[in-house]
Amino acid sequence: MIKPSRIKTFLWFDGQAEQAAKFYTSIFKESKIGSVSRYPEGSPGPAGTVMTVAFEIEGQPFVALNGGPQFKFTEAVSFMVECKDQAEIDYYWDQLLAGGGKPVQCGWLKDRFGLSWQVAPANFEKLYSNPKTAPRVMQAMMKMVKLDMRKLEEAAR
Repeated sequence: MIKPSRIKTFLWFDGQAEQAAKFYTSIFKESKIGSVSRYPEGSPGPAGTVMTVAFEIEGQPFVALNGGPQFKFTEAVSFMVECKDQAEIDYYWDQLLAGGGKPVQCGWLKDRFGLSWQVAPANFEKLYSNPKTAPRVMQAMMKMVKLDMRKLEEAAR
């Protein structure tokens, strides 16, 4: 059972809601798929096909909707994965790119469904919040595609 929440992230897919939910829950350890609803007769989707999939990633509830081709994801909304070390950065980077994702820059990527992710060190805010070191951290980051935690920390020193 997915934990009840007043606010859920609702993601619009074009026929890939169930595949996306399975993909995301396979990557994050504390994840699960909840209910799957199907389009009834006389609805916008073909009767019997998946309409929504409720799932949870590390306590965050999501609903994936097979809404059709009208809307696409953009970089205006992304999910940030805060990682404790470089091994976690490497893991989430590789997993989210699997099956046709595309690396972007500065720790950003688009997964195979077109959803944008930021894979960053958990201490990233601390690294760039100091006005004295922020310019060096920013310059180091701008040269990266996947973030290198060691190089970012060196730039902050």
